Amino acid sequence: MPFNLDEFVASPSVEELDSLKKSEIVKVAKHYGIEFQPLMRKDEIKRYVLEYLVDESILPSTVLETAITVPTDNTFELKRLEMEMNKEVRLKELEKEEREMQMQREKVEREMQMQREEKAREHEFRLKQLELGVIKGSDPKIGLDTGGFDVSKHVKFVPKFQEDNVEKFFNHFEKLGELYSSRVISQARLKKCIPLCQ
Repeated sequence: MPFNLDEFVASPSVEELDSLKKSEIVKVAKHYGIEFQPLMRKDEIKRYVLEYLVDESILPSTVLETAITVPTDNTFELKRLEMEMNKEVRLKELEKEEREMQMQREKVEREMQMQREEKAREHEFRLKQLELGVIKGSDPKIGLDTGGFDVSKHVKFVPKFQEDNVEKFFNHFEKLGELYSSRVISQARLKKCIPLCQ
C-alpha cells in the first residue's frame, strides 16, 4: 500500500514509522519542520521524528525507550572509519600518480640519453668521414695531406738522389725549400718525394 502523508499525520504510530522508507520518513520530517542533514541515515532521521512527536505529545514518551536507534558513538565511529578509508584511497591515488610521474621522468631521461648517444655516434661518424675525406682528397701519388703546398708541381725541381754526391743533393734541396716555402713541414714533404725522383 503506497504511503499517504495525510493519513500518517492524522494518526501517527511507531509501527507505521518503522515500515516507511527513508524517502517517506524525509517527507514526514519536512512536514513537521524537523531539521536534519540529507546525508543522515534513515534511523537517525527516524529518531529525530520520534523525538519531535514525543516533545509535541503526539506520541507517548515510552516510544523513545522501545524504539531501535543507532547509538551516536557508532555514528562517529562510522564517520571516522569513512574518513580513514577516504584518506587511504587518496594516499593510494597520490602514490599511483607519483609512480606514473616517476615512470614519465625515467622515460624522458631514457629518450634524452638515446638522443645524446645518437648525437655522439653522428659526431664520431662525421669525424671518420672527414678523416677519410682528407685521405681521399690528398695527392694519390704521395698519399698524404699537402696542406696547400702541391708537392707534385715541385717534384720536378728536386734533383735525383745519388749516394756518392749526397752533399750536392742536400744543398740544392735546401735552396728549393727556402725558395718555395720556408716552412719545415714543406721541406719535410719534399723529402718524402725523394724516392719518386729516382
